[in-house]
Amino acid sequence: MPIDHSLVGVESGPYERSWTSRDTLLYALGVGAGTGELAFTTENSAGIPQRVLPTFAVLAAQAPVARRLGDFHPAMLVHAEQAFELHRELPAEGTVAVTSKVTGVYDKGSGALVTSEARAVDPGGEPLVTSRSAVFIRGEGGFGGDRGPREEWTAPGRAPDHRVTCATRADQALLYRLSGDRNPLHSDPAFAARAGFPRPILHGLCTYGITGRALLHAVAGSDPARFAGMSGRFSSPVFPGESLTVSIWQDGDEVLFRTAKDDGTVVLDRGRMALRPG
Repeated sequence: MPIDHSLVGVESGPYERSWTSRDTLLYALGVGAGTGELAFTTENSAGIPQRVLPTFAVLAAQAPVARRLGDFHPAMLVHAEQAFELHRELPAEGTVAVTSKVTGVYDKGSGALVTSEARAVDPGGEPLVTSRSAVFIRGEGGFGGDRGPREEWTAPGRAPDHRVTCATRADQALLYRLSGDRNPLHSDPAFAARAGFPRPILHGLCTYGITGRALLHAVAGSDPARFAGMSGRFSSPVFPGESLTVSIWQDGDEVLFRTAKDDGTVVLDRGRMALRPG
């Protein structure tokens, strides 16, 4: 069946989501953190309490979809956009109640863009994370619907204030998938081929997390308490082993960014980061 438009606005949940210290440590390793970031990769280093990379917020606010979006091959679905607002610093381990809903189904011609929102609150009912995302489903457009809103974003007409290059490992996707996303698009060559790729691609949220690490260290003084949120649009796939360069423009607490591969191909575009004053 085509995309189920009756899902729009229907709230699901609450769904209980828990994570442990091990989960947040594994996530940090999965997005490339290492020995130079012991606050995020260890829990027992002398004088260094464990802290959590802010982009883990997206995983903390994940919840299962109440009903199927429609009847289509999963290889036709790609992550298109991701944003989150972090209401306070994430704990190394915790439990939240997550509610979620589809907020829109838009006709992009060659496919459908489905947007959703999830809210995670702590056991006391206090907000922790608000997450917004969009998926693009190839072949499901052309139903005559609204094309959806378009946010204006323009790179500043000057050189970036920061440029941070991060290498990815050839097995990066195999490590990142242990944080929960077992989609074979990122591990199975046969599945990737059916989706039109010569080999498995890196998870979009891994690219997102690598970018978030670069932002954290470049403009937030490596302090997760200053990292209030982040948004971006996935514009091209990344293959494990490729290097990523994050270009960052900062004007006070307003931060724009863009992530690209060595050949200049932009992979995460229209980036914004919300920064709390230090």
